[in-house]
Amino acid sequence: MSRQTSASRSDSEQGSAWYVLLASLVAATSGLLFGFDIAVINGAILFLREQFQLSEVQTELAASSLLAGCILGASVGGWFSDRFGRRRILMLSALLFALSSAGAALPRNLSEFMAARFAGGVAIGMASLLAPLYIAEIAPARNRGRLVSMNQMAIVTGILLAYFINWSLSYLGPSAWRWMFATAVIPSAVFLTALFFVPESPRWLAEMGREREALAVLSRVNGHATALNLLEEIQAAIREEAGSLAELFQPGLRRATALAVALAILQQITGINTVLFYGSVIFKEQVGGQSDTAAIGYNVAVGLVNFLATIVALAVIDRLGRRPLLMISASVMAACQAALGAAFLLQPPPALLVLAIMLVCVAAFAVGLGPGTWVLLAEIFPNRVRGRAMSIATVALWSACFALTMTFLTLVRWLTASGAFWLYGAMCVAEFLIIWRWLPETRGKTLEQIERFWKQPVPAGRV
Repeated sequence: MSRQTSASRSDSEQGSAWYVLLASLVAATSGLLFGFDIAVINGAILFLREQFQLSEVQTELAASSLLAGCILGASVGGWFSDRFGRRRILMLSALLFALSSAGAALPRNLSEFMAARFAGGVAIGMASLLAPLYIAEIAPARNRGRLVSMNQMAIVTGILLAYFINWSLSYLGPSAWRWMFATAVIPSAVFLTALFFVPESPRWLAEMGREREALAVLSRVNGHATALNLLEEIQAAIREEAGSLAELFQPGLRRATALAVALAILQQITGINTVLFYGSVIFKEQVGGQSDTAAIGYNVAVGLVNFLATIVALAVIDRLGRRPLLMISASVMAACQAALGAAFLLQPPPALLVLAIMLVCVAAFAVGLGPGTWVLLAEIFPNRVRGRAMSIATVALWSACFALTMTFLTLVRWLTASGAFWLYGAMCVAEFLIIWRWLPETRGKTLEQIERFWKQPVPAGRV
């Protein structure tokens, strides 16, 4: 028997790890663009403010216009994906990424810039819910957490790449910001091309009655014997579902819906994106004494720690579970936000002290709340409404992110930097309590087993 024949038989019996890894990597490329587009404004905003003479409110608008698009993209992305398929809507987001990157590099005024960024936000909104959803639906249960977390790994890689490119291009002077945005056109085109070579979600194919295609994909991932059992389990779950959004607010699943929305909102209002969006502004204006290049350079360290800590998350999320990681993450972030508030009481705040606390805070987020929240949002909803249900949670997430970004500078003016970070610390405490009280562990369970969990009677003393 030839080696090739033996490998083919092995794939048929056990599934191909390389096949699911390739599909997951392609889907996660949207996370790279997501992270880049989110973070590139951090350095570009300093030059953008000078070129267009932006006020404080206009600066907040420039930073948050992307997030307004995220809300729209998240609100329609799930519905579109349930109707047209996960892969096709990911292709649409790839096209919007490319157009937005080119448009944000060429505006003549703030309005044109905001329009281009809004289009990029629509792409992020759709991709942010569809990439983890797609990976969760194609991945085997045994390593689903690690594979879905690859999307978060791609996001932080995009963030680090944006910070490094910002710092590298900051020496070009006033026009540097245009080149910062333009660099995303090439990876957007690569992402669009790669999507032609990955399969559609097997669970979506089953929903559409395309069982033969669904079985083919499941067989490539899990092996033929396991695929037959999985397809039967998926079809049984589909038969039990009403398939309407109203199902999410019925007894049992409304717990999942409420928990998903709470986790999505709290992930943002813990304040992590104040660092990702306004890190350069914080070091330039709140710490003081920093050049544009130095302020942008500090963010490279933030991005690097974010990247390395996410690697740790990939290694432990399927070993320790979602719940312990999220509790540790929220508690460490609460301590860091309190420490940041104390550091800003010093005049002037020591730049290295502020940076050190930020690095610990970002590491805590990257190990737990960052990847863990997206994994849970992709896991806890029924097959038939998973796309639309994730839209609800992701709209809540981006709405909270928009509110945070749109109010940060104003909040600092009203409460001072110390008061603002203490408020974010209180939100971290609230998230810890919600996770501790209501979040079940989903590690190692199939999506259908998680669905059945929500339909069980509510334990005494819980809602």
